Amino acid sequence: MRAAWYDRTGPAREVLQIGERPTPAPGRGEVLIRVRASGINPSDVGMRGGANAPMAYPRITPNSDGAGVVEEVAPWVDEGLIGKRVWFYNGQRNGRAFGSAAEYIELDADLISPLPDSVGFNEGATLGIPGMTAHVALFAAGPVQGRVVLVTGGAGAVGLYAVQLAKWAGATVVTTVSSNEKAARAKAGGADFTIDYRREDVAKRIREITGGDGVDHVVDVDFGGNLAQAVRSLKLSGSIAYYASKGDPAPVLAAGELMRKNLTVRGVLLPNSPHEARRRAQADITRWISTGDRTLAVAGTYPLHEIAAAHEAVERGDKAGTVVVEV
Repeated sequence: MRAAWYDRTGPAREVLQIGERPTPAPGRGEVLIRVRASGINPSDVGMRGGANAPMAYPRITPNSDGAGVVEEVAPWVDEGLIGKRVWFYNGQRNGRAFGSAAEYIELDADLISPLPDSVGFNEGATLGIPGMTAHVALFAAGPVQGRVVLVTGGAGAVGLYAVQLAKWAGATVVTTVSSNEKAARAKAGGADFTIDYRREDVAKRIREITGGDGVDHVVDVDFGGNLAQAVRSLKLSGSIAYYASKGDPAPVLAAGELMRKNLTVRGVLLPNSPHEARRRAQADITRWISTGDRTLAVAGTYPLHEIAAAHEAVERGDKAGTVVVEV
């Protein structure tokens, strides 16, 4: 099969290679998927770039998310899955060296979900880590129906899914953005209110929006950078679920303020999230995309032989959605 890989970390054009690799066979509890689209996350390019850790394996095929068609199943796996369109996540994670940037991938059947015929493979490849992270963070403190949720960075890959899922689940959604263009994107996804954090006092605007009450829950893209505003924006017994903290990786917590407001703070790292939460996310996302009322943002598409350019597009940091490699 055709595949991409790297044997050392470094710049995309220096380390990524394209060539032939043995087609895998599904092991115990696994399915073999003919990959049609491979979604690239910032963590995928970060691992290839060597920013976070040295090589975990001698050879790595990058990218964790994707979509395709099940072609083979292992013994004791439901044969009814053969021929089914699926989306998947965690391809190159949790002990797996070979991800979705290849014509085939073998995966535990637990990591795949049905892809409706109304959703294209490229769109399906955007769902994995961004959509799953959004769901786990959104429902970290329980149901959101009838509640007010603040999603920071509501035009980003994870943020836009959090906005849409929150609205689908019956919440009033407030989101922060940095431009009129991003505000329009978030509103198209269902945001009830947008706040330009570069020009407005976020906590003040939230008090105005909520009649002084504050929000029930925050889905946060930058815990350290947003902590002060988030605490001021929350009502008593509110909660924060964060999935990144680039603004300040080691923030100082105002313990007294958190205690006085009885706030709950929770970090979210998808591979380490409870299995039950991940299964619920898969089921809910599949139901949601089946409604047709959704925006699955593909920021750009590249053929497999241009995977280096695709990784570079993610590294630039100006994408709106997920960059996809068409396999």
